[in-house]
Order: sequence, then structure tokens, then C-alpha cells
Amino acid sequence: MRKPTVEETSAGGLVLDRSGAVARAALIARHDRKGHLVWSMPKGHLEPGETAEDAAVREVHEETGIESHVIGTLGTIDFWFMSLDRRVHKTVHHYLLEADGGELSDADAEVVEVAWFPIHDVAGLLRYPDERRLVNMSRLVNLVPGLLLPAER
Repeated sequence: MRKPTVEETSAGGLVLDRSGAVARAALIARHDRKGHLVWSMPKGHLEPGETAEDAAVREVHEETGIESHVIGTLGTIDFWFMSLDRRVHKTVHHYLLEADGGELSDADAEVVEVAWFPIHDVAGLLRYPDERRLVNMSRLVNLVPGLLLPAER
């Protein structure tokens, strides 16, 4: 018998701090099923009546402690997985956000660690290939005028 299908929608993204000599981005870490530490962009489910952009800003704040606003769209990833007795089709909207304030915090129960990383290191740290594709450096430079990369210093 075919298992029921459920649609889930989440949003999150890459929050940038451009206050220093080189831009940096905040990532979160969680443990995967095997107990390994996995770095990814903060993200989570949309709440009723919430837009994807609003959910991205809220999730970034909840999971990193950083207040931010959306400055661009990174893209959308969708995938399938099995969860208990159902098939889940998940769509995740990713945004580029600019940090406005706050302090890094791993207080969210779902987050093991949170840290700022130089922007040029981010793609290499991300566990998921689809997220790595979204933060391709040439795409980021096109999305963020004046983004300072190490080679440009």
C-alpha cells in the first residue's frame, strides 16, 4: 500500500554581516542521525498566515539570535523523504539576509552550535549539496553589490 503524501514548506537562508573587512555568514550546526555535526543554513516551517520571507527572518532570529532583513532570493530547494508512515514533499525557500543586530546564540533547542564564518568558507562547510549550490560565490557577488571577498582586499 502506498503511504500518504504530505506537503511541507519551510524558509530560511544565509544571513550576512558585512561590517568587517570580509563578509561573513552565520551557520547553524545540528547532529545528523549518526551523531555527526552538520552545518547548514538556519530554516524552519512557515507558521499559518506567514510569508516565506517573514518565516526566513523569524527562523534566522530563532536559530542564530541575529535580527535581519531579506535583501535577495537565493533559490528554492525541494526534495522527498520518508517520515514514519508518510512520504513528505518538502519545499524550502532560501533568502539572502543582512544582519541588523543581535548576538549569536545557540539557545534554540534544535541548534547545537552557531557561528560566523568568512563568506568564502561557507560553501565548503555546508553539508547539503543543494545548499552549497545556492551559495555559489559568483551568485552571491551578483546578488550583493560591493560584497568583499578575500581576493578583493
